[in-house]
Amino acid sequence: MLRYPKTRLSIMMFLQFFIWGAWYATGGNYMKSHGMANVIYLAYMTSAIGAIISPFFLGMIADRFFPVQKLLGLMHILSGIFVFCAPFFAEGNFISVPLFLGFLLLHMLCYMPTVNLAAATAFHILENREKQFPMIRLFGTLGWIMAGILVSKLLHADNTAMPMRISGIAGVLMGLYSFTLPHIPPAGAGKKMSFRDLIGMDAFAKLKSRPFIIFIISLLMISLPFAAYFSYVPVFLQSANIANPAFKMTFGQMSEIVFLLALPWFFARFGLKWVLLTGMLAWALRYALFALAAPDAISWMIMAGILLHGCCYDFVYVAGQIYIDKKASPEIRAQAQGLFVLVSYGLGQGLGTLAAGWIFNNIMSGGSSLHQWQTFWIIPLVFAAIVTVLFVFGFRENTKDISATTVITSSKTKSK
Repeated sequence: MLRYPKTRLSIMMFLQFFIWGAWYATGGNYMKSHGMANVIYLAYMTSAIGAIISPFFLGMIADRFFPVQKLLGLMHILSGIFVFCAPFFAEGNFISVPLFLGFLLLHMLCYMPTVNLAAATAFHILENREKQFPMIRLFGTLGWIMAGILVSKLLHADNTAMPMRISGIAGVLMGLYSFTLPHIPPAGAGKKMSFRDLIGMDAFAKLKSRPFIIFIISLLMISLPFAAYFSYVPVFLQSANIANPAFKMTFGQMSEIVFLLALPWFFARFGLKWVLLTGMLAWALRYALFALAAPDAISWMIMAGILLHGCCYDFVYVAGQIYIDKKASPEIRAQAQGLFVLVSYGLGQGLGTLAAGWIFNNIMSGGSSLHQWQTFWIIPLVFAAIVTVLFVFGFRENTKDISATTVITSSKTKSK
């Protein structure tokens, strides 16, 4: 068994999210500076596609044929190579936007399954998952923050290929590191798995109720405006002449830590519905701040919107995972969480990314003035406000019995 397991797993989780954080907040500005502003949304569609395909890959192939540590290592090495090579097709003598986007897609198709594989590795090794995993997962958030500080604050590389190069190198290092982890046999070897299992249909059928349907619809709809955040906020920051935009974005991840620690108290005091409602209101407030700040580039309002990220993410996504964990029986919990990922990270953010790209390209055609940015942010503001109102009147369920212990235990499923 692994020596110094918590230290080794903390390093694994740090690298896991350092890889993603290194380029995700700089990709939009890099593409804009290389004449690809009109296809920024397609680069961010790759993560949604990866989230949709990942359950099928893990359920049909990974869980049956390959030890976890070997697959984790191989997928990270491949994903690192793909993201490292992508900028070769955006600059220099051989420019091809389709190949650039294709390499980013290959990167995310390889990377997204590793998020669950890394969590599975930690769950297999830790003796007390409930107490130990939240602190291990915290190093993932720190990895994302440190990546943003490095590429933006220290290297000032928001408009260059360096973040993707750093992400690629980190991916290869993570792959090699993964091979040193203990042998973990494929969890689903010899088991049957149907298409309904993979997309969570059986779990949905067992959980189906009016409140649950309202919750799933609200989750899908609130994920649409979420998609505009990582793809276009860094571009907005640069248009507002705010230096080191990817570094400024890390303040949102810093606030995640605070809101995650506060989540048990909010659950105990107000219950699930008001926690979810607070998170949805935070999305509307964030985009209202961006819209109000845009014409005069009011930096404190923009930063306040970024700092709301912890509330937006933890009070909707983490709280949503807790709700599903609370409702689902043990035999369908894995399917139910897979359904959550498919609806939120896959379908919701995928459709939201397409919508944000269409809105951006239509509003910003011929330039990108700050007044145009105000119009851009008003649209997700209105949409988030409508979702919030629908949730207020549609969701009726007594869920105040979720305890602080349940919150901390269930937060182990939290991912970016």
